[in-house]
Amino acid sequence: MKMAFFGSSLVSSYWNGAATYYRGMIRYLHARGYDVTFYEPDAYERQAHRDIADPPWARVVVYQNSQQGLAQAVDAAADADVVVKASGVGVFDRELEEVVASWDSRALRVFWDVDAPATLDRLDADPDDPFHALVPKYDLVLTYGGGDPVRLAYEARGARTCVPVYNALDPETHHPVSPEQRFACDLAFLGNRLPDRESRVEAFFLGAAAQLPDRRFVIGGSGWHDKPMPSNVRYVGHVYTADHNAFNCTPTAVLNISRDSMARYGFSPATRVFEAAGAGACLITDAWDGLDHFLEDGREVLVARDGTEVAAHVASLDAARARAIGDAARRRVLASHTYAHRAAQVAALLEGRMVSA
Repeated sequence: MKMAFFGSSLVSSYWNGAATYYRGMIRYLHARGYDVTFYEPDAYERQAHRDIADPPWARVVVYQNSQQGLAQAVDAAADADVVVKASGVGVFDRELEEVVASWDSRALRVFWDVDAPATLDRLDADPDDPFHALVPKYDLVLTYGGGDPVRLAYEARGARTCVPVYNALDPETHHPVSPEQRFACDLAFLGNRLPDRESRVEAFFLGAAAQLPDRRFVIGGSGWHDKPMPSNVRYVGHVYTADHNAFNCTPTAVLNISRDSMARYGFSPATRVFEAAGAGACLITDAWDGLDHFLEDGREVLVARDGTEVAAHVASLDAARARAIGDAARRRVLASHTYAHRAAQVAALLEGRMVSA
């Protein structure tokens, strides 16, 4: 079955938090017999910051960042059985939303929302947004997370079917490795600097660091170079995906901080939750509805409601307890939350829609 997938980037995680999700989903859809072509624009210097070569499990087409380049990519995908428009491509998003919603009816048309809170907030803010009229034209809406709040919100906007397909673990890429001194610390956080995340990073990470001046903290991700930080925080810049395992395996604990909108909707585990669990890291996370669907508080993850609770967790952790929590998390995600599990879910949804069409 041929799938044409229009997304931000498969080969670069540079300013592209969905890269791990795309890679895991597409690798395991390929394993189930899907022939996937990923169409991505040459934009945001992503091609200059590639962190994987073109993979054997997908064909990658990088199209020119122009109307002509977009038209050529759309023409090349004409024979696909399934056409996917992911949210947040970054260029020509509205044009692609219209093109894929109006695709030849012989193909299954899918909107795959990798940031449903942002999309729904966008629609709430603009009753004249053309996407309101396009939602019912898609055969299927898949979301990166959000649970029932997101599903019900999409169905209220006319979605035929909306199903959350959560982040997961690819054990081939995220797994325990030897620690690396450059990431050594008591607590590490990895995430790009974004407007709806920054205040929570200040509260949960920088605030905790300020309370524990004798402990070491590391922050990675793009955009933090000019952010004022306590003296015990070290900034390591953009961390390529090849280094994520070492980043997760080296510190005593790693921190997950949800963006404001993700925390508000709940049921939105970030890719770093499963990356960390796959590496056997001891994860501390901010609190959000639905967390217990993925990991058990106190046994497989530590939950904090503010920076003071983060600091308390860090202060109380020893190596043995951190290792026990990380090992339990790894067992849980391997049993229930891998991309093989998610690909089976997606394949059943796609093939069920094709049978009923």
